Amino acid sequence: MDSPAHPGRGHEAYARVREAIRDGTLPPGVRLTETDLAARFGVSRTPIRQAIARLEAEGLLTHEPRRGLAVSRPDHAQVVELYVMREILEGAAARLAAQHASETEIAAMEELVAGEPASFADAPKLAAVNQRLHGLLYLAAHNRYLLRSLEQLSATMALLPSLLTIGGRAQQAHEEHLVLAAALRARDGAAAEEAARRHSRAAQRQRLAWLVQVSGVPMAAPGG
Repeated sequence: MDSPAHPGRGHEAYARVREAIRDGTLPPGVRLTETDLAARFGVSRTPIRQAIARLEAEGLLTHEPRRGLAVSRPDHAQVVELYVMREILEGAAARLAAQHASETEIAAMEELVAGEPASFADAPKLAAVNQRLHGLLYLAAHNRYLLRSLEQLSATMALLPSLLTIGGRAQQAHEEHLVLAAALRARDGAAAEEAARRHSRAAQRQRLAWLVQVSGVPMAAPGG
C-alpha cells in the first residue's frame, strides 16, 4: 500500500511530469502508467496519482479507448480553440507590456529578436529562443492573472511540435517579432496588440495547413 503523500511531493511530481511533456520527453500519444511514471521520476504512486489528476484536468493527459492513459494529442478543433485563445491572451499581453514593461525587459526582448537569424538552422535552439521570447513578453505584461492563463495555455501548446523551421516560417516569424519589438519600444499598446495578434494568426494558418498535410483530411469550411 502506498504511504500518504506529502502535499509538496504531489506538486513536485506534477511539475516534473508537466516539464517532461513540455520538452517532448513524453511526446503526444505516448502511453503512460502510474507504475512507469513512479519509476521514471523516483517517487511513489500516490504523488504520481495526484499529478495525473491535475494534468488530466489541464488537458495534458487523457484516457484513450483501449489504450489507457496517454499524453494528449490535440485534434483539429482543439488546435483552433488553442490559437483563438493564444491570439486573445498574447494580444492582451503585448498591449500591457507596451504600457508596463521596464526598459530592461524591452531590451532583453529586442536582443532575442535580433539574435533569431543565427538560430534558423538549429531547430531546437530556435524553438528555445522563441519560447524564451514569448515568456519574456508574458512577464513584461506585469499581470499575474494573465500570466497564469498564458502559462497554462503554453503548457498545452507544447503538445504541438515546433514548425518554425518549415516552409520559411522562421524568417516570417522573425519579421513579425521585429514589428512587435518596435511597437513595444514605441510604447504603442494598440500596435503591439495588433502585431501579436497577426503573429498568432500567421502561426495558426501554418499549423492548420500542416495538420491537413499530416492527416490527409481537408479542413472544414468555416461554420461547417
